[in-house]
Order: sequence, then C-alpha cells, then structure tokens
Amino acid sequence: MTVRALDSRGKAVDAILSELRIAASRPMEDAMAMPPSVYTSREILDLESERIFRHEWICVGRESTLAKSGDYVTSEIVGQPLVVIRGRDEKIRAYSNVCLHRMSTLLVGSGNAQVIVCPYHGWCYNIDGTLRAAPHMEANRGFCKADYQLPELRCEIWEGWIYVTLNPAIQPVADRLKPLYELIGRYRMGEYVETFREDHVWNTNWKILAENFMESYHLPILHRLTVGPHSRVEDMNCPPGGETFNYHWITKEASLPIGNAHPSNKHLKGEWRKTTALVTIYPTHLITLTPGYFWYLIVQPRDVDKVHMVYGGGMAPEFIADPKGLEYLTELKTILDAVNHEDQRGVEGVFIGMQARLAKGGHLSHLERPNYEFGRYLAHRLGVLNTTVESAKSRGIPIGPAASNKT
Repeated sequence: MTVRALDSRGKAVDAILSELRIAASRPMEDAMAMPPSVYTSREILDLESERIFRHEWICVGRESTLAKSGDYVTSEIVGQPLVVIRGRDEKIRAYSNVCLHRMSTLLVGSGNAQVIVCPYHGWCYNIDGTLRAAPHMEANRGFCKADYQLPELRCEIWEGWIYVTLNPAIQPVADRLKPLYELIGRYRMGEYVETFREDHVWNTNWKILAENFMESYHLPILHRLTVGPHSRVEDMNCPPGGETFNYHWITKEASLPIGNAHPSNKHLKGEWRKTTALVTIYPTHLITLTPGYFWYLIVQPRDVDKVHMVYGGGMAPEFIADPKGLEYLTELKTILDAVNHEDQRGVEGVFIGMQARLAKGGHLSHLERPNYEFGRYLAHRLGVLNTTVESAKSRGIPIGPAASNKT
C-alpha cells in the first residue's frame, strides 16, 4: 500500500517508509540507524497506532499490584481508556474505562474500588462490568439495566506481567513469548515483588526512549556518574533476538549486592548467578532483569514529541525476605532514580538533534544490535519489510550468557 500523505515537515510518508525499508534491509554487519523522520513524523506515529498498537499485546504492569478484589490500574491503548481490575472471583480482567451513558472516563490512576461510579452522572457499575444502578432513568421506557455491560478486552498474565490487547485474534502471550521464556525462565521473574511504580512524561519520541533502554552501548558515557564506571562493554553480549522480542546479556560481579543472586537462591547456577538479562518485549515493554532485582519501563506515545512512561521495579523474593531488605531497596531506588534522570537528559537531547535539518543517523555498533532488530520489527509491522529477524535459537546461535560477543 502506498501512503501519499505528507508528514509535518513536508516529506512524503511513502518516502520515509522507503528510507526505513532501506535501513532495515541492511545486514547487521553494516547496520545503520533509522532515519530521523521515522521519529519526528506525526504521520508515522499515526501508522504505528493503526498497524502496531491496535494489534499487539500491551503491558500495563505487574499482577502483584492488584493483590485484592477491587484493586485496579488504569491505562490506555491508542485512545482507548481501559481499567484492569481484580474481580471478586480473584481473576484479573480488563474493561473499557468509558461510561456507557455519556461516555465519560470512569476511574483514574490506580486504587481499590468495590463499585465503579461515573463522576459525571453517577451511573454505577459492578467490578465485573455490569451496570449496578443508573439514577433517574425510570422515565426512559427503552432503558434496561441488564443491557449495559462495560466491553471486556483480552487480558492475560505472563511471568507476573499483565498484558492487554485490542486484537481479538492475536496469539496468547505465552505462545508468542515461549522462545523468550526458554531464555529467562530460570530467573522465576513471576515471583519478583514490585516495590515501586511511577508515571512520568518526557519530551521525546517513544522509539528513542525504547531504544535507549534496550542498548547498553551508552552506559559508560551517559551514565558515567552512576553505573557507567561499573559497565564494561566486554561484559555485554548481544545475540540475535526473536520476532516478538530482543535481548542481551551482561555477566559480571554487580556493584550492588542485589545485582547477583542471594545466597539463599538455589535455582540459579554458575554464571547465571551474576548474569543480567536486558529484554525488550515489542512494542513497548522494557525490562532489566538481574538475579536479585528488576526494573522496567512501559512506554506509551502521547504525541510524536511526548511519551508517557510507567517506571517501576522491585526485588527477588530472597532479597525481600532478607533482614537488610529495606536497606537494599532504598539503595536500589536511589541509584535507579539517578540513572533515570541521566536517561531523560539523553533521550530528550537526541530528539532535539533529530529535528535538525542536517540530522542523519550513522552506523550502529555491534552493541546496538537490539536497536537494529527493533528497526526491523517496526519496518515489518509498518508493511515495508517482509520478515523480521530470525531467532537466535533457530539460527543455532548460543543463547546463554557465555555466548560470543561477535556479531
């Protein structure tokens, strides 16, 4: 399909897609960054909304945050407000977060609700989405309370994460991420305990933020005041990923005690006790998973130059139970906040540069393989590349932390 519209800077969108196709078609050994217009064009963002976000599984957070009946969290997928809530039967479900009367949004943020009350006219819903009460509707002969049920969206749990989709035909999350589970299942990520979750809005494009999290090439420089001195490129191994994810490993003695496995952790052996997995689950779920803690981002585009970010993290159960658990947690949150501040400065600066008339992306390092694969994923989903990168396993490439750093 040929797209004839012009982007906000006057460039034909089909020309931008052609440039993306050319970049994504290059071999990894000669990889180039995606062209600036892929990030700065609102029309490209519109295509991403239609061809990616309306069709993929989108993570909204951790299952453990919805511990009790009525616990909920709100989110949005390309303009569709949704609420994810634990029902009285203990199951977690997702519903449209829009009243069926005059279409006001219902709940905001997160919390606990035993009933859902519309803030506009007071229509009241049960937490299973059925209409409980509607004030002053008795004079309307066509009104029947039983006709009203908040639309339910597909919602699944994988490794402690909640995913929601607008796509009724998509494969189950566990099926799509089976190759990833084979890589990281040994960590038992579903048992990790979330200890903080925050919302931020940054002035950058969502893809810049995603790419920043998925590569470790920038660690020694951008994070030179925090984790940079402990980040050696020799420790980083970037194998090929899969059609639904990319990843890389860092194997080293951690600067924080919780970066390696707790002494009471008996399920991680050998090098796995000091190996960190950095995982991108397409399109917007980014996880740093260590033997002792995890932290993550969930990114949601607000506009071409604005991204909403859920920033959260926590620790493995062995460290939660440790007598020094609170001390470890405080230390972790302090350093992650500092790292996040450095990242914000970095990604907002990149977006400023990308808008320059003379901006042009260069060759990628082998340490930016995740970015290369992300570009191929985008090109495939936007319809300009026939196939995504093959999985490491299907190509016979080692998938453990001792795999070669060579591209």
